Amino acid sequence: MKFVDEVRIHVKAGDGGNGCISFRRERFIPKGGPNGGDGGKGGDVILEAHAQLSTLLDLSYPQQLRAPKGSHGKGKDQTGRNGEDLVISVPTGTLVRDDETGEILQDLVMEGQRYVAAQGGRGGRGNARFATSTRRAPRIAEQGEEGQNCWLRLELKLLADVGLIGYPNVGKSTLLSKISSARPKIASYPFTTLSPNLGVVARADHEPFVVADIPGLIEGASKGLGLGLRFLRHIERTRLLVHLLDITEGRLQDPLEDFRALNSELEAYQPALAHKKQIVAVNKIDVPGVREKASQLIEPFRKRGYKLYLISANTGEGVDELVKAISEMLKSNSSARDGRQES
Repeated sequence: MKFVDEVRIHVKAGDGGNGCISFRRERFIPKGGPNGGDGGKGGDVILEAHAQLSTLLDLSYPQQLRAPKGSHGKGKDQTGRNGEDLVISVPTGTLVRDDETGEILQDLVMEGQRYVAAQGGRGGRGNARFATSTRRAPRIAEQGEEGQNCWLRLELKLLADVGLIGYPNVGKSTLLSKISSARPKIASYPFTTLSPNLGVVARADHEPFVVADIPGLIEGASKGLGLGLRFLRHIERTRLLVHLLDITEGRLQDPLEDFRALNSELEAYQPALAHKKQIVAVNKIDVPGVREKASQLIEPFRKRGYKLYLISANTGEGVDELVKAISEMLKSNSSARDGRQES
């Protein structure tokens, strides 16, 4: 399925039905009086979040979305039928913005959460509503109100506990496939992954958690280079980042510089990202010479406050230890957050 994380749509709520002008005309009942009914209310346009959806693909084609109108009122005091609400399903994590101003209107992060994007118009009153003791035969009725309409921009920010970050081709997709049942595309060239992939890590010794493989981060990503600017938003909701490093032959920069450069990109995109918890791992230790080079990095990273994990996503070596560390850090973060809420 194609991954689409930003769409622009126009929503139009239903117009209200017109009120009716009518009078009772029955045999043996002279001067029956007005009996025009009210018009029905127009349907609302509602956005509803669903966890089983993972893309905005379905909304990338029908950019004009309209709710039905309310029916007109009728004689015999019959109120017109209300227009049905148009409910649009979106993935959880969808941010709703006003397309003109960029103002955030709603953040749909809970399953089943709803947002009324456009309200239907009120139905007009029929002439029966205007009868008084001095005005017995009113010949006036109201027109239905127009439904609201607007242009919206929907942005999807994936809801994941853990984000895998690192330069292209460091093995993020391979690691995701090793620790979960996700099957992302894996190849030996950069930018293999062109959209984020999600996987659920479920093991007997810890609570399940969701991991997102964030593609295309390179130096300059916050300025639009590579694929990073498009997908940096998906890191915002993660609770923890796992930073993968590749120190095999052919890497131009040193691992510490790679680590510093990508963290600078995160901070440039959004300063709050620089304060997210991180776990650092060197991948591909099954490649000759990598294990020895990685051992020399343990102390430099320790001085920066990080325990360095040595793993091979290809063979699985060290992966269980890394998953355990991720689980423990997520658990400690949850405990700290719950403690703040209780206090």
